[in-house]
Amino acid sequence: MWVEIFCGLIIYKLVRRFFVDDDLLDVETSDSNAIFSVANRLEKLYGGKAYVGLRIPDPDTGSRQNIDMVLVTKGEAVVISVKNLAGFVSVNGDGSWVCEGDGRHRAERYPDPVAEAKRQASILEAYLEQRGVALPEGYFSYKIILPNPKVRTIHSGSFPPEVIAYDQWIQLKPEVKSMFSGWIKDALRGGKKEMQESMHQKVNFILNTAPMWDRLELKGNKYVLGDFLEFKGKQEDTLALRNIKRSKVSRVVVQKTSMFGLAHSKLQVLYSPRDYRSEGTSSSEWKETTVRSSTDVLFQPENSGKVRKFKLSSVVSMSLSA
Repeated sequence: MWVEIFCGLIIYKLVRRFFVDDDLLDVETSDSNAIFSVANRLEKLYGGKAYVGLRIPDPDTGSRQNIDMVLVTKGEAVVISVKNLAGFVSVNGDGSWVCEGDGRHRAERYPDPVAEAKRQASILEAYLEQRGVALPEGYFSYKIILPNPKVRTIHSGSFPPEVIAYDQWIQLKPEVKSMFSGWIKDALRGGKKEMQESMHQKVNFILNTAPMWDRLELKGNKYVLGDFLEFKGKQEDTLALRNIKRSKVSRVVVQKTSMFGLAHSKLQVLYSPRDYRSEGTSSSEWKETTVRSSTDVLFQPENSGKVRKFKLSSVVSMSLSA
């Protein structure tokens, strides 16, 4: 019996070593997944366009301000900070948050998320105005969403109205425009004058071309935000992929083409040349190449000092920021 268990453990480790991408498992509950999940739900519920992973230049600090998400509608825009916290969250007198009690990590303190989101909205507003958009007063608002079902707010009444706790988040439902309620009504349908269509289009174009984190979409609806570095693998494969650089390519799509045993499986890689004049590329402009599925994508996730390797076979698509 013990021999069978021992052999089973060895087989399990071998399967995990050769067939399972540990980095893929690491992102199952990542902050990036939470952000994309929130963005997808908001777009489905209330329309508009959600821009994820923005990195807006901040003239005061000389660095880039990371913004989780901006939801743009015909009339307004909402800067949204997604806090994927698990445990008991409370607010201190200075506005900072403390999260503790999830059973895995020590209590952590976070600078005032509301003040942080307010500053992000101010930086983004200045960025748009610098690029020639005259925004109406009150165009931007800001919210903080707690989408993790494992989060609990202590003394929820002490949280500012800009904070959307999990129980509020799950109760949001699609409604006709005249029946929006709660924070969606305040943030998106507050009765302000509809901006002109030309201005709406310009705001979308600017945000679509603004600096962003690169993003990997992995199998299983998993996402990673960060910086794409390079491809690693056989020389003939890296040479075939040499044209995929952020200066030349905006999007990469991976498709499986053939398999003749694990060692000889091939993947079709489609990539679209970058066009700074438009938001997308037609299917006729896609280029393609074929490489081994064992080729690695080297990627440095946001807020991580560790470079990760993802098998190309686990990648669905990759978007590169200009």
